[in-house]
Amino acid sequence: MDGAKTLLQDLDDAIARGTDESRAKALWHATDLLITGRYVDDEISMFGEVIGRLADEIEVAARTQLSELMAGCDHAPLNVIEKLALDDEIAVAGPVLRDSNRIGEKVLVESAMTKGQAHLLAISQREAIGEAVTDVLVKRGNQEVVTSVARNEGARFSGSGLLHMVRRAEGDSILAEQLGLRKDVPRHIFQQLISKASEDVRRRLGTERPEMMSQIQSSVTEVTGDLQSKFGPSSRSYFVAKRVVTTQYRQGNLNQVSISNYARQHRFDEVQIGLSLLSSLPVDVIERALMDRNREMILVLCKALDFSWDTTMSLLFLGAKDHLITARELHDNERDFSRLKIETSRSILKFYQSRKNSAGADPATGRQPELQVH
Repeated sequence: MDGAKTLLQDLDDAIARGTDESRAKALWHATDLLITGRYVDDEISMFGEVIGRLADEIEVAARTQLSELMAGCDHAPLNVIEKLALDDEIAVAGPVLRDSNRIGEKVLVESAMTKGQAHLLAISQREAIGEAVTDVLVKRGNQEVVTSVARNEGARFSGSGLLHMVRRAEGDSILAEQLGLRKDVPRHIFQQLISKASEDVRRRLGTERPEMMSQIQSSVTEVTGDLQSKFGPSSRSYFVAKRVVTTQYRQGNLNQVSISNYARQHRFDEVQIGLSLLSSLPVDVIERALMDRNREMILVLCKALDFSWDTTMSLLFLGAKDHLITARELHDNERDFSRLKIETSRSILKFYQSRKNSAGADPATGRQPELQVH
């Protein structure tokens, strides 16, 4: 400790009395000592004071060289790293923004908020990037930056960050594919992504992510008999319900209140026919959504129709086994429902509609009704 302190004092004196050439030599001497030695935090801090003073007086080429050396040093002085990271010259800032493990998230956010696209691109190439940083990158970054961070497996995204990425991926097949290939994209975000993607992107994602695409497709494929209606579509009660609910719909009286009342009375046929009419989805898809143990589809459907939580809850109980749901499950469903956005849910619903209704009319009415929100 004393030896390092004496050495740094000598360097500091040389800085004060020396020429530009002697200062440059002092900089590289101090840098070499720092990189090759082993020091405690106080000593590293003293090196930082000396190197920081010298770095203020050197040209871009020398600062670039210093940045390249500091980027790979796992005990680089924090003040030096911060100064280099916030340098306006990308040649100087780039190495530490990309590679330094000493740079803090606060400095990364500041750089991403205040510097140009080249700085953002360097940050997007880091081995690991936290949500606070990616939130800025996906909002401020250009196409190259956003594509780069989407490709980075070490990047972590917040829910709002992912939704912003989905919006930016509209009309950008490269970004849409890169985002769709990420393993950390939740299913409801993936649904929205492919609902807006081109057929080429859907086909490529179907090849690269068959497990995810099969889950999505299962929500919109024809039921093959394993989830038949509780009363059976060929039963007399079903056709009576169909006639009553269809008339109600045509008269403009089918709405959230009537769906909620049917659900509370456990009138399954009326509910599935009514939801089919209001959502423009076939009855078999509604049936699957109601009875699937994964409640995601019914939550999305209710949010898209702007139903209240009370109505949504009555539909969850209707489709649950023995009409029973644990308090924990109900709490989790309410939390997921509150997080859903109407715009997002309607985008997913439109995707289902396009996949199911493009071949023909709605089975409940014999025509293609528009989405109704009451």
